[in-house]
Amino acid sequence: MTSPPKVSRRHALALAAGAVLATSPLPRSAALATAGARVPSRGFNLPGWLDRDDGFAPTRATLEKLRQSGFETIRLPVNGDLVSSGDPATLRRIQNGIGDLVASGFSVLLYMHPSGELVAAFRNDPEAAAEQVLQAWTVLRVVVADLPAQSVYPELLNEPPMERSAWLALRERIAATLRASCPRHTLVWGPARFQGIWEIAGTPPLADDNQIAAVHYYAPMAFTHQCKNWDASPLARIANLPFPASKDTATVIRQLSKLRAAGDEEAVRLVEDELSAPWTEARIAQDFADLGYWSATHGCPVMLNEFGVLNFCVDAESRASWVRAVRKAADANHVAWIYWELDQGFGFIRSRQSVEGFDGSMIAALLEN
Repeated sequence: MTSPPKVSRRHALALAAGAVLATSPLPRSAALATAGARVPSRGFNLPGWLDRDDGFAPTRATLEKLRQSGFETIRLPVNGDLVSSGDPATLRRIQNGIGDLVASGFSVLLYMHPSGELVAAFRNDPEAAAEQVLQAWTVLRVVVADLPAQSVYPELLNEPPMERSAWLALRERIAATLRASCPRHTLVWGPARFQGIWEIAGTPPLADDNQIAAVHYYAPMAFTHQCKNWDASPLARIANLPFPASKDTATVIRQLSKLRAAGDEEAVRLVEDELSAPWTEARIAQDFADLGYWSATHGCPVMLNEFGVLNFCVDAESRASWVRAVRKAADANHVAWIYWELDQGFGFIRSRQSVEGFDGSMIAALLEN
């Protein structure tokens, strides 16, 4: 009798993940069982709280209503500039805030957000920026270590603003820094430089058996970011585009005519380029099938921890249709999901301070089949 061939653990995980994707129904719970890891899902992002000195938390009543609605996960940014100093009051605020969310029944993704001085450092001195990120996690890992590993997930760096090779090296160093104090916490990471779903294809997993790869999805930007008002992008001048859509959609034709009449060829080119193929559920489904294939191939669970539609000048039906299409494509490919975000421009409730003003159509698009 010959001995069976030796199979590496990562190869075994890849085979198991492929079998899961091919044969098993999607669990309703947040705990998606891919490659042996628990992957939190059915969530939303909550910026504007622990990432700012003057940020504010949701009320207990709002959190209870969100939990009762079916949401299970909250993704929270922390500001690397604020954390790096090791200010005890800042760290206590972060730990207490996360502890309250866990006590309310939520899983929490805690992600390092590059802002202020850190953004400037990545632009002017990437090596110094890398050291700042490591310093921030060296401080913050003490907080994470005291929080339950089954509920709290550190995410290494949001939208790593560097070239892929530099990020892969820094990613391993951050992981080692966290592992020194947090041996059981699942580490979350995304590909450089925008964490886009298209960037995962050429990115290998971490050299770690307890990890989740995380991507963002906002395609097509001309639809999801129309009327954006925080920079001079041509997206600020695009409005009232529907989903689904093609170049022959009457609403699209009218909007392109308005842009041409205004002499805005930059905005026209953006819309036409993104409509080189129609915006449809099938197009979205293919993107997530590719993501599912990457997960199965590498034996690494995946999550979509940002997707959303800016609610400035889009019709409610199109907005909900896109959100439902993305969420269903994620579900179909065993991709966990966390919506961007709760109550600001992309949000689905009016205010974190009130139980009134919940958008029923958006919540249904996220949580109902």
